[in-house]
Amino acid sequence: MKKKTSDISTVVIINKNQLPTKSLQIKTKHLNRLKHYAAGIAAVVVVLVGCIFYLRSQNTTQEIEKQKLLVQIAKLKGAAPVTATTPQVQGKEGSAQSYIQAIEGKLKTINDYLRRRGLKGFSTKGLGGDSNAEGKKLSDKEVYSLYNDYLNHLMGTIAFTPMGYPRISSFTSFFGYRSDPFDSSSAEFHPGIDFKGKKGDEVKCTASGKVVFAGWTNGYGNCIRIQHINDIQTVYGHLSKIKVKVGQQVNLGDEIGLVGSTGHSTGAHLHYEVRRNGKPVNPVNFLTLNK
Repeated sequence: MKKKTSDISTVVIINKNQLPTKSLQIKTKHLNRLKHYAAGIAAVVVVLVGCIFYLRSQNTTQEIEKQKLLVQIAKLKGAAPVTATTPQVQGKEGSAQSYIQAIEGKLKTINDYLRRRGLKGFSTKGLGGDSNAEGKKLSDKEVYSLYNDYLNHLMGTIAFTPMGYPRISSFTSFFGYRSDPFDSSSAEFHPGIDFKGKKGDEVKCTASGKVVFAGWTNGYGNCIRIQHINDIQTVYGHLSKIKVKVGQQVNLGDEIGLVGSTGHSTGAHLHYEVRRNGKPVNPVNFLTLNK
């Protein structure tokens, strides 16, 4: 259907450079609505500008609040009371000495834990310096340096001392005499503890050391023995897979094998032993430090 002529308006575009004029034909209704279109566009622009100013205002407010919070935190830190374990070494000999004595007390406690396991502790005698030695007393800095060396040595020793669980799970059998799982009428000595597990579960070493055996042993099936300091060994038995080799150095927490049911076993589990001077000791005493 043809549009009526009255529905079409012609807009003539005149060029100042005396070029030919151009004309456009536009529906008359659009010309009549031009004011409405302009008003709509203007409203959109106003809304956008308003949003921009609002967001900038919010960012400014948040930044001011952030600065206030930082100032408050700084004031709180400055007003926080000094605890007994906080070192006071700036010009106060008495406070520094108290800090040193607190460290020494903690080290003695750690040594006590080690001795309860039958391990040789470390002597802290002389660490704070001998005030009578050649009439010279160590400075605070020298004392801290000695303690730092001592702590580094202690950390290394603890890393090589079996502690904790070769896998986190419940126990299925404990250290000591028990009925033989293959013959309930007789008893046998169980030289370790058994951890519940499924075939393929990872097994981790409980201390850094050197692998001295990795292979098959009667009764233990696939077995790993790791040598640690103080003539201590850890034993991991009934493994489905061995992941280390003899002579390999392993670090605390390394995965060394997988749970299985090889050897003298009635089901998948991990057999774990701690031996000192070749004799089995109760591994429960080594599971936590506070034993």
